[in-house]
Amino acid sequence: MPTPHPKPVSLSADEVAFVRGLVLHEDAELLALNKPAGLSSQGGRGQVHTLDELLWAFAKPGKARPRLIHRLDRDTSGVILTAKTKPGAGFLGKALMGRRVAKTYLAIVTPGAPAPRGGVIEAALRRDEQGREAFMRVCEPDHPDAEAARSRYRTLSEATGAALVELSPETGRMHQLRVHLAHIGRPIAGDARYGGALIVGGRPAPRLMLHAAALAFPHPAGGRMRLTAPVPADFAGLCQDLGLDFAAFEAQAAVREGDSP
Repeated sequence: MPTPHPKPVSLSADEVAFVRGLVLHEDAELLALNKPAGLSSQGGRGQVHTLDELLWAFAKPGKARPRLIHRLDRDTSGVILTAKTKPGAGFLGKALMGRRVAKTYLAIVTPGAPAPRGGVIEAALRRDEQGREAFMRVCEPDHPDAEAARSRYRTLSEATGAALVELSPETGRMHQLRVHLAHIGRPIAGDARYGGALIVGGRPAPRLMLHAAALAFPHPAGGRMRLTAPVPADFAGLCQDLGLDFAAFEAQAAVREGDSP
């Protein structure tokens, strides 16, 4: 689990207002946010505060801030979950380790729909350090550094040179979806690190076109909860320009009860 900062971080009024504007859901146990692309979850470089640091905006006087339960890559948008209490963090951390947290992502991939249009990608991954940068690489399952990785996918919409894909990672490896899609020849648009096209249908991909659309998980107080994050404007705009339709996904998300881990 991520550890708390030893002392609170001083935030500006604008930063407090900004992070409070990201709230999707809040109750006594947890806080869920809609992270925008471009904001590091943790460990960012430079002078800009990370989401982890911005969580001090929600700390009560003399108390710790909410704790991140998982991370999203800096350029990935969407649902991110935090716990407001230490027991809640422990409960949700165990649920994540036990694969009882179901994550659903949307991605724009090129140069078209995967073949087959839906299925499972099962390919072990290993970490590869290059200077200050870390990459994940597909490797043989018996490689000494191999980590098992499994991702489900299905094609939602297809247009010339691109497709909209729904993704459900069954394991939580770093960059898993990005590397798995590149492995089957359908890298995510805007993903320069793993070979994604920067121009799609004559239009620039504004960033890594990956959105954490939904999260389903057991709630510390009992029962199961499902939270969704609306498709952001840059993602929706590129879909519209390319003729990719995500309306069916949003309609399903509005009525779906809960995902299976």
